[in-house]
Order: sequence, then structure tokens, then C-alpha cells
Amino acid sequence: MLFVCPDSIMPTMVSAGEKSIKLCVNLIGVYTIWMGLLQLLDDCGITQKLSSLLSPVIDKLFGKLDDTTKKLISINLSANMLGVGGASTPSGIKAMSRLDNKSGRPNKAMIMLIVLNATSIQLLPTTVIGMRITAGSSNPADIVLPSLLATIVTSVLGILLVNLFCKIKKVT
Repeated sequence: MLFVCPDSIMPTMVSAGEKSIKLCVNLIGVYTIWMGLLQLLDDCGITQKLSSLLSPVIDKLFGKLDDTTKKLISINLSANMLGVGGASTPSGIKAMSRLDNKSGRPNKAMIMLIVLNATSIQLLPTTVIGMRITAGSSNPADIVLPSLLATIVTSVLGILLVNLFCKIKKVT
């Protein structure tokens, strides 16, 4: 049986609280930088160029879409690739609402967007790097290669499974 000394509980709780606040502040800094960068890219028209660049891939994965939806999806995927999933959320929600055909059921494009958000290829996992910096890691960027390999595998597998299950269930 494990006995806990009541005198050690409070200092541990306070220490854990301090660490969580530090982590939150650091992540706010990381997200602020990337959200600002994404807004700057949008203001400069780079997101539109990125959307054009990703257009063939988006057409292949999601089917034919209007330019606004393609732009929202490309912003969403780009933010995820940079490891700032929180920054990708607003564009993902807007894209999802534009993909909705109001049938009350998810369509293939909606399912694909959810899967790609869940598996998102991480070219630069900035959130994890930020967390590792906060935790005092001596090499916080060591996670880049394993993260890239793992997310490529999961994204490819996710795309294949969406296509397979949508074909089996006849989801359009």
C-alpha cells in the first residue's frame, strides 16, 4: 500500500501548476508568432499562390472545389505542416462548413479533411519543439525526422483508408 505524506502534496501541486502556466505562456508565444505569420502570408497573397500550388493535390484528394474552399484547405494543411494545429483550426472549420452539402451526413471531402487534420504531415513540429524547449531538452529539434516519417506514414495510410472505406460504403 502506498502512503502519501500530506505535506508533500501541496508543494507538488503548486510546482505542477507553475510548470503548466509556463508551458501555456510559451505555447501562446509560439502560436502568436505562427498565427501572425499566417496572417502576413494571407495579406501578401502567398496563401493564394500556395493554394494554386496545392490545387492539383487538393483536387485529387477532395474533388473539384471552389477557389475559396481550396484556399481554406491549403491554409489549414499548411498550418498543420508547420506544426501549429491550433492556428489551422479557424480555416479548417470554415473549410468544413463549405464542404458540407447539408445532407446531414459527412461526405468524402469532409472525412478526408478530418483525417488529414488528424494525421497532418509535420514538416516542422513547432508545438512539440516549443514543449521540448520548455521542458529543458538539450536538442528540442531532434523530433523533426521521426515526426516527419511518422506523419507521412499515417497520412498516406489515412488517405488510402478514406478512399477504401468511402468506396465500400459508397460515400460521395
